[in-house]
Amino acid sequence: MMITSRLANFASVFGMGQRAPEIPRLAPGRRIYAIGDVHGHLPQLQALHEAIAKDFAERPVSRPLLVHMGDLIDRGPDSAGVLARLQAGSPVPGVPMVNLMGNHEWMFLSALALQDQREADNWLDNGGTETLASWGIRPTAPLSRWPALVPREHVLFLRGLAPWYQRDGYVFAHAGVRPGVPLARQLWSDLLWIRGPFLDRRGPLLPDAPDLVVVHGHTPQPEPTLRANRIGIDTGAGRGGPLTCAVLDGDDVRFLQAEVPGKHETPL
Repeated sequence: MMITSRLANFASVFGMGQRAPEIPRLAPGRRIYAIGDVHGHLPQLQALHEAIAKDFAERPVSRPLLVHMGDLIDRGPDSAGVLARLQAGSPVPGVPMVNLMGNHEWMFLSALALQDQREADNWLDNGGTETLASWGIRPTAPLSRWPALVPREHVLFLRGLAPWYQRDGYVFAHAGVRPGVPLARQLWSDLLWIRGPFLDRRGPLLPDAPDLVVVHGHTPQPEPTLRANRIGIDTGAGRGGPLTCAVLDGDDVRFLQAEVPGKHETPL
């Protein structure tokens, strides 16, 4: 498995002669490893966890944290393996873990709870078929049988995923935030699904915390996105691209990436 590493800095997003605004920093001793949309690709996730463990051993800090940005499941071949790995606790010794919910987890949980066939079909059409297969369930299995067939510990784990997480100068949310809405009043639908209004915003995102930078996934791009107000780390692992981890450390942002074997497709 190929792991690549790159270093960036928030100053790099401003042109020559412009003064950067207040740079969001983590408190001394903190470091956050944030992994983008996994989409059922267990080998790439394991490779990143190993790279994080190596990075942490070589550059120890007193208060590290591992964040998974949601969309753990669907499209890839081993969503069950991904959930089993994370449900067992932090896979990186000495590094606590926070797991966020993505829109794919929400689609599955909605279909399961509502027992609505339209919800189930929508999820299956968006990669859920592969997730059922990873649990050993045929896609033709009646929706009414899913609660008995899906591992209960996986359902409970998914129900416990957080909508967002904040630490110092960073907010972590799967899709982003609704600009102009205070963090405490953000809707789940925006945190899991938003694109245009969030991605197009060039100024501060949160009126109650205008200096915060939002780390997000959800919208795949060929490369990580580094802006003054957001960092995008979905690089299309669900469609053949690499799986990306942003390493937030002081003023710096480093990126670790694990390549997905096989033919690469352009993320949609």
